[in-house]
Amino acid sequence: MGYFDNKTAVVTGASMGIGLATAKQLASEGAHVFITGRRKDELEKAAAEIGHATAVVGDVSVSADVDRLYEHVSQRGQGLDILFANAGINHLASLEDLTEEDHDRIFDINVKGTFLTVKKSLPFLNEGAAVILAASTSAESGAPSFGAYGASKAAVRAYARTWANELSGRGIRVNVVSPGPVNTPLWDDVFGERAEEMKAAIASGLPAQRVGEPEDVAAAVTFLASPLSSFVYGANFYIDGGMNQV
Repeated sequence: MGYFDNKTAVVTGASMGIGLATAKQLASEGAHVFITGRRKDELEKAAAEIGHATAVVGDVSVSADVDRLYEHVSQRGQGLDILFANAGINHLASLEDLTEEDHDRIFDINVKGTFLTVKKSLPFLNEGAAVILAASTSAESGAPSFGAYGASKAAVRAYARTWANELSGRGIRVNVVSPGPVNTPLWDDVFGERAEEMKAAIASGLPAQRVGEPEDVAAAVTFLASPLSSFVYGANFYIDGGMNQV
C-alpha cells in the first residue's frame, strides 16, 4: 500500500530532471501519473521508466495543449488528486543582454504556463487535492543574469499565496517548492563545458557540501502531496542545501 493508491496525478515538465524524479516517486506510492512535456521521444521514454504513467505531449504555455492534457485526465474518470506544476525554462542574460523574445518566452512558460496548468485543472481537482508549484531560490537571490528567471519564479510564489486562500474552501492545499542548485540536465544547457566546474564551486560553499539531486526535490513534493502535510497551506519549501537559509 502506498500514500497515493488509486490517486491521479499530473506532473508537467516531466521528461527529465525534477519532473521525472517526482513522477517516479508518485507512481511508486501508487498514483497513476499523467506527464507532459514538449519533446515526444523523451516524454514517451520517461513514461516507460515511470510505469503507471500516461504521456501527453504539449507546451504548458499553449492553452489548447493544456486542454488536451486534462481531456486525458477526464477520460480516466477519477478526477485529479495531485498536481505538480513543474515545467520551466531558464536563460542566463544580464539586463543589458536579455532580449525581449527571451524575456517573453521565460514568462510564457514559467508564469503563464503555471497559470494555465492550475486554472484549467480546477474542474477536475478533487476535494482535498494537493497543488504544488515549482519556484526557485533565484526568486530571492538577486544572482546576476538570473533576472528574468528569478522574477518569473517570484510570480509563481505570489500565485501560490493567493491560490492557497482561494482554493482552501474546497480543501485544496497549494504549496511551493523552491530548489536551489540541483543536478539536472539544465546545467549543461546553461553552462556547457563548465557545468561540472560550476557544480563543484557551488557545492563547496554549501552547508550540505553537495548540489542537490532531483530526488531531493521529489521527496519534498511527495510530502506536500501526502496526508502528512494536511496542515500545510501556502508554504514555500527551500530545497537548497542551505544556500539561501544559512
